[in-house]
Amino acid sequence: MHYDYIIAGAGASGLSLLMRMMNDPFFDDKQILVVDKSTKKANDRTWCFWEKGSGFFEHIVFHQWNKVHFYSDTLSELIDLGHYSYKMIRGIDLYQHVIQQAVNKSNVTFCFDNIHSVGTENNVGFVVVGGKRYTADFVFNSIIFSPPTIPANKYYLLQHFKGYVIEASEDVFKPDQATLMDFRISQEHGAAFVYVLPRSSKKALVEYTLFTKELLTKQQYDDGLKSYINNFLGIRDYQIVEEEFGIIPMTNIAFEKHNGKVINMGTAGGQTKGSSGYTFRFIQKHADNIVDSLLRYGHPFLKDKFYKKRFSFYDSTLLNILAKDKYPLDAIFSKMFQSNSIESVLRFLDNESSFQDELKIMSSLPKLVFTKAALEQIFK
Repeated sequence: MHYDYIIAGAGASGLSLLMRMMNDPFFDDKQILVVDKSTKKANDRTWCFWEKGSGFFEHIVFHQWNKVHFYSDTLSELIDLGHYSYKMIRGIDLYQHVIQQAVNKSNVTFCFDNIHSVGTENNVGFVVVGGKRYTADFVFNSIIFSPPTIPANKYYLLQHFKGYVIEASEDVFKPDQATLMDFRISQEHGAAFVYVLPRSSKKALVEYTLFTKELLTKQQYDDGLKSYINNFLGIRDYQIVEEEFGIIPMTNIAFEKHNGKVINMGTAGGQTKGSSGYTFRFIQKHADNIVDSLLRYGHPFLKDKFYKKRFSFYDSTLLNILAKDKYPLDAIFSKMFQSNSIESVLRFLDNESSFQDELKIMSSLPKLVFTKAALEQIFK
């Protein structure tokens, strides 16, 4: 069967695009097929991001914080986020919200089965799902089918993390204060920190995060989490009520934006920020831009704006420093937070900063280290 659009992958990027399509009357007569291997009935992940004001998914924000702690060996600070809020959306809430909205749309069909391939043939997009072939004018794909090839002059690190949602027997958390980064833990495996997101005075998500080339063993993640809960949070009596695990590439590889009638989204489409792994806000902007292009021009092919090259260069410079272990990550963030307003730092991490913001941030970082890394990126 032929569709106007196929969305391959019903994760955050695919469902964000679908939600925007369902909100615009232009797409009411467009046949849309959404395919995924999972039925999306489990709370398998959370997305956290900072944002000004109310966003597109404000009504399903599970919790938010206006103050965050930052800890390192040289800095301990409770930071007021100003006009920003740090927000959490649970996977199950996003899945249920979008799928429930789609039930009322006769033009939206879901198919849950293994996705074998996507591609273009005779100028038509196709997806093979559960052995069946479906075609469309355009396929929006968020699936990475095989690991990318890493050129010698590129960097490829992993942001990997394991989290526990714990429930303590006593009131131990402040629900209005999160821990954005705590670098006081052991750095024996590489750059590592923990973040803590309280949902109530007794319950919080505690996430052990690393930026390294290799994954840890299951036992090492568990040991890191339990050590932090015992030694830094001082909690002995608690239950683990949920667990999550994830891997996000941190790289300056240029992911293919589209191939024929297949438009890549999410990490597969280069929407993960190379130097931090942040994705959620970028896929929201990407979904907006795709819908805008379809409305204006009848196609979803987007051209990179010139300013993006500037931020790609910044990302590559930091990846150079991390990959070659030239300067500790905790010291970089400590200097950044000490010398700049939190709002300018968050704009910078969202690729929304002004050149004036960026000059001030750069001047606060170790000049010799960053200058050498930048020159390596220019002349490599």
